[in-house]
Amino acid sequence: MKKLLKFLSGRFFTFIVLMLGQLLLLIFIILNFMENSTLYLSIVYVLGFVSVFYVLSREEYPAFKMSWVIIILVAPIFGVPLYLIFGNKRNSKAIDRQVYEYNQFVVNKEKAHQYFEPINMGEVSLPYKRQSDYIHRLAKNMVFDGTKVTYLESGEVAFDHIVREMKKAKKFILIETFIIDFGYMWHSILTLLKEKIEEGVSVYLLYDDFGTIQNFPNKYEKKLIKMGIKAVVFNRMKPHLNPRLNYRDHRKIIVVDGNVGFTGGLNIADEYMNKKIRFGHWKDTAVKLEGNGVYSMSEMFFQQWCFASKTNIDITSFMPKKQFKSDGYVQPFGDSPLDNYNISENAYIQIINHATKYVWITTPYLILDIQMSTALTIAAESGVDVRIITPSMPDKWYVHSVSRSHYKSLLRSGVKIYEYTPGFIHSKMFVCDDDVAIVGTVNMDYRSFYLHFECGVAMYKSSAIYDVRNDISRTFDVCKEITIKSENEAPLYIRLLRNVLKLFSPMM
Repeated sequence: MKKLLKFLSGRFFTFIVLMLGQLLLLIFIILNFMENSTLYLSIVYVLGFVSVFYVLSREEYPAFKMSWVIIILVAPIFGVPLYLIFGNKRNSKAIDRQVYEYNQFVVNKEKAHQYFEPINMGEVSLPYKRQSDYIHRLAKNMVFDGTKVTYLESGEVAFDHIVREMKKAKKFILIETFIIDFGYMWHSILTLLKEKIEEGVSVYLLYDDFGTIQNFPNKYEKKLIKMGIKAVVFNRMKPHLNPRLNYRDHRKIIVVDGNVGFTGGLNIADEYMNKKIRFGHWKDTAVKLEGNGVYSMSEMFFQQWCFASKTNIDITSFMPKKQFKSDGYVQPFGDSPLDNYNISENAYIQIINHATKYVWITTPYLILDIQMSTALTIAAESGVDVRIITPSMPDKWYVHSVSRSHYKSLLRSGVKIYEYTPGFIHSKMFVCDDDVAIVGTVNMDYRSFYLHFECGVAMYKSSAIYDVRNDISRTFDVCKEITIKSENEAPLYIRLLRNVLKLFSPMM
């Protein structure tokens, strides 16, 4: 009862009520037009026909377009106005100007790229030179040496490292996250941040409004600002029927004094370090960088900060002051839904395409488009050991159903699929041939690939790659392997539901 009352009095419930009210009003207007105008139905069907051609002509991924085409053709009365509101992603002129400034942030030749020697990846690894060049050209993120890499195999271990480094902060702490929830983890960090502010440390906190809407009261950032924290809310949830609601900041970045940086799956909530049990044991991971490579993390943070706060920052005052002995090469990178570049997915696909021995993957969601499915299938059919770990205890039943709808076609091609039996695996990792690995925030689903701001760290020839591989290898021991037989034995209604949900998965 207490949880229900908290939900009913919270911002999220108010947001849902207001959105539903607008949708009901829209439906009422449509039905009223139908009743009072004999021409409305004819006009709608003509618009539906035109809309289908318009949708198909757009430069968007095929599955997204097909979902809208089906909705428009089956129910044009509602499909056409809904597409105009939610499906058409054209930005206003004001947003276009903001996007331009966002993209210019890392293109400006006066930025600190000039302080680091470019790495010739052709001398390191010819197969992965193409991948690193792709990320550098499109995301403007460099490859770095002079960086120590530590793989953190659980939320508990990552949290210990984060607290330890924050305690050492002398100048600044940067935190960017999707979710913050009240509990041990947030209380511990907030207490530490207050102490560091009293010592003269600057604290910047950027969090996504959707990720905190069920947890934080309205205008909670004002309370944080009074504490001395420079706090900004990303893409505030306003109950307007608008596709911009989909654009969420899913990144997790923590930087201390420019010398130490973290990223991975961890949000700031107790389940991420198993202080609170929600879906069985929560398996998450992160990487810690020390040295030159942290610069890109600071740069990504302030690119997002300036975009959300509409301010400017001189990034050169946040550069690393320490250099470490090189542990291979690292390339922290960001991905944005505001451009036409699908950087995260294509980085994954290039790893799969270059694999000669194995590709092992962990992901909480497995919602694939045709490009990713084809890459995985071809690799497995070519004899590459392709393995994917997903959760056995889902956080969202419908998303898990869509993930399982992809199992059979992958299994037929030779891809091995495992489900993490202790609970929910939230880590997002790729490792391939002991040569390259990516650890970051990117799920294998449409939202991460096309709608969210994401980030990750690509590692080349680093010892941390072996740590990632060994951790995934140990994780297989507590997983259940999925077989074609077990998928065929699923009840008919379950298989039908999965396929229906799969059809509309680009909108989930």
